Amino acid sequence: MSRGRSAFRTEADRREVTLLIMIGVITILLWHSPYGAYLLYPFSILATWFHEMGHGLAAMAFGSQFERLVIFSDGSGYALYYSAEQQSRVAMASIAAAGLLGPTVAGCLLILASRKQSLTQIALLALGAALIASTLIWVRSTTGWVILPSIGAALLIIALKGRPSHKRLAVQFLGVQGCISIYRDFGYLFSEGGTLGGRQQLSDTGHIERALFLPYWFWGIVITALIAIMVLYALKRAHLR
Repeated sequence: MSRGRSAFRTEADRREVTLLIMIGVITILLWHSPYGAYLLYPFSILATWFHEMGHGLAAMAFGSQFERLVIFSDGSGYALYYSAEQQSRVAMASIAAAGLLGPTVAGCLLILASRKQSLTQIALLALGAALIASTLIWVRSTTGWVILPSIGAALLIIALKGRPSHKRLAVQFLGVQGCISIYRDFGYLFSEGGTLGGRQQLSDTGHIERALFLPYWFWGIVITALIAIMVLYALKRAHLR
């Protein structure tokens, strides 16, 4: 076997990696096209859910109370949490970074799960249940109430009734959406702040800058590098020797 082909386990792996890359590229192009954003609207809301759940779960890990998750109709959102004590700088920076890294972590786990049929079904069941449960526990917005349980129910149906090939495609598609969701608004990663619900807010990298002093653009570069490493690792473990 030639050296060029030996990197992939099988020809099917080569085709699958090509498909994942194509899905990612097409999704990014659609996000920035006039009507593509409407086609991908549910997945934009899902990307926001991944992002805000990253903040909320990280806050809980550092002892804070995750109170609510709000998603606006334009796809923006926020996770509200509070702590009885002053958080450390490391905790504040980690909670801010978790929103940026959370979607990629989830996406990589889904891609890895697609390698085995049993894991594929577990991933669909777990994600579907998490979407519905988180809506009941934390979500406090109409957009979230409508979109998130709908996606969750669809995933449960696919997990329980779908063909193995459909389950695999669903997991891989969702994995790609998680991995590339940062590119939906890449400028946010390298901005100090923006407008949320009509109010000026610090960006996540702006919060990291406030906690750890180095400029927001530096942390944008670090986050981008970490995302690239995670995606390459997931593809290597899932499809490469």
